[in-house]
Amino acid sequence: MQARLLLEDGTLFTGLGFGAEGQSTGEVVFNTGITGYQEVLSDPSYCGQIVTMTYPLIGNYGITRDDFEAVRPYIHGFVVRRHEPVPSNWRAEYTLDRLLKEYGIIGISDIDTRMLTRKLRHFGTMKGILSTGSERVEELAERLNVSQLMRDQVARTSTKSIFSSPGDRERIVLVDYGAKSGILRELTKRGCDVVVVPHDTTADQIRRLNPDGIQLSNGPGDPKDVPHAVKMIQELLGEYPIFGICLGHQLFALACGADTAKLKFGHRGGNHPVKELATGRCYITSQNHGYTVVEESVAGTKLEVSHINNNDRTIEGLKHAEFPAFSVQYHPEAAPGPFDSSYLFDEFLDMIRTHKRNNPQKPRQAELAASLRGELQYAQK
Repeated sequence: MQARLLLEDGTLFTGLGFGAEGQSTGEVVFNTGITGYQEVLSDPSYCGQIVTMTYPLIGNYGITRDDFEAVRPYIHGFVVRRHEPVPSNWRAEYTLDRLLKEYGIIGISDIDTRMLTRKLRHFGTMKGILSTGSERVEELAERLNVSQLMRDQVARTSTKSIFSSPGDRERIVLVDYGAKSGILRELTKRGCDVVVVPHDTTADQIRRLNPDGIQLSNGPGDPKDVPHAVKMIQELLGEYPIFGICLGHQLFALACGADTAKLKFGHRGGNHPVKELATGRCYITSQNHGYTVVEESVAGTKLEVSHINNNDRTIEGLKHAEFPAFSVQYHPEAAPGPFDSSYLFDEFLDMIRTHKRNNPQKPRQAELAASLRGELQYAQK
């Protein structure tokens, strides 16, 4: 079937459709990863976006559920140069086409994705509309003009209730702003007792879970659209060790008085070089974000820049000068991407242990010693 992609500047791409039929709008972005398309598809940070893959061959190794980063995809469209309908991979459970049909996602292939990517790099990301119908271009343009980009992506992708992944070591409260499964995997691999909570969980509710540390997850959209998260971080900063990733990094910066701004076309891919200022070492990182912490806004706060992007010099890491708290803009859990930076989870746990040695806790009160099962039952009511 024929499919069309119309950008808000009037550029029209006509190609072949696959996946679902219909019409969908969203912000058109691009990802430079060579592999990992199913992890990209299932990354909640792409909620509301039409994702263009710059690598030309997509679908050739099919879909394997074990490689998903969330229970379902949240993207609004998928753009590729060539769609391979018959995968060759012993792990493949079904095809890319079937996955997109299952979740109502429109795909378009056989268009010049290089041209599209160059346009987005030059003019910045923009709204687009995907359609497999026979509407006139003028009708598509009218619908695109009246459409609004989503502002509630975090609420759409966050868990609706508390759940746990039990372990026998430190208890980590993972605040889910649209978390990838890779973060939970890295924590549980280290034996952590992880409690995942919704995005709007308050500071008092987190205290009742008696955590040793707090993990702020990645997530979609503008960090300024979730002010309740900033308030929660401000209340708990200094009380518990905190580690923020991607959107969690931006929320941490806002909570400490810094500012954020939208990038021209964002960082999305598994090959972004990041320099650690303390050592001068360069790490190749996985990234997926459209916003950044404004460098000038860090001055006057108690934040210190720990990492920078070697491509455009934007801030990639922060640490607090007084409290046990730090954050990175990139994804140390990768998936897809390199695992160069997974050591940051070890540094987080070391920070927690140091904090506990320096701040011996009082005996747990009865209400704090209540079983996690009780907390879960309370949250589900």
